[in-house]
Amino acid sequence: MATGFSIKAVALSALLAVHAAPAFAAACGSGTFEGWLDDFKKEAAAKGISQTVIAASLAGVTFDKAVIARDQNQKVFSQTFEEFSGRLVPPRITRGSNMLKQYGSVLGRIEQTYGVPGEIIVAIWGLETDYGVNLGKFQTVRSLASLAYDCRRSELFKAELMDILRVIERGDVAPQDLRGAWAGEVGQTQFMPSSYVKYAVDFDGNGRRDLVRSVPDVLASTANFLAGKGWQRGKDWEPGSANFAVIKEWNKSDVYARTIGYFATQLTRAP
Repeated sequence: MATGFSIKAVALSALLAVHAAPAFAAACGSGTFEGWLDDFKKEAAAKGISQTVIAASLAGVTFDKAVIARDQNQKVFSQTFEEFSGRLVPPRITRGSNMLKQYGSVLGRIEQTYGVPGEIIVAIWGLETDYGVNLGKFQTVRSLASLAYDCRRSELFKAELMDILRVIERGDVAPQDLRGAWAGEVGQTQFMPSSYVKYAVDFDGNGRRDLVRSVPDVLASTANFLAGKGWQRGKDWEPGSANFAVIKEWNKSDVYARTIGYFATQLTRAP
């Protein structure tokens, strides 16, 4: 979600194993950011990223203190389900119902392919970015580079920075179009770059997996993520169910996951 609290990035950091850094990689926080970035460019080239993409994506990138301040000052998510869902769901129901109708054909094909109902996908879409209206204002590459240079979760964000370069390398989206939340989530349902690489699909058939501008790609990729985490076709998503556990793979917060499920249920009842 394009807000100040990044549960996805926090959850990813908890799963990250510690690996030895290549010999040419600068230690986080040591020297200058520019020197660290030069070493990262060498590492990216060694991992197969073209010089063209490295230059287009990383030339002129500077350290963003505002991103680090957000990372270091995250507040504990303390809203109750009633507070959170009551604030976010009612204003989004009418448009969500309209989106179900507008993209009914696409969502039908997506459910046939991945087994995930349109109501779940539209609920996530609405909660994350107001159906693509609020993608976030932070430059994704700059955010990830800043977080990778900072020592709090350096290896996590260095891996995410490498993955966003892979997304750019394969031609899915241009670096200048990558803006999102402060922790590097991108697109209309806020994928971390590692999830973008793994789960994004080209559902509109134009040869690119564009989670910024292509609604069919966005919706299908979100379904593909859930299917990849074990979504059970035709089953409900009530708390305690297997599908609710899959929703928690999308967002580890129980309150957020319950809100997705509640929102989707409300959409099934909408006129």
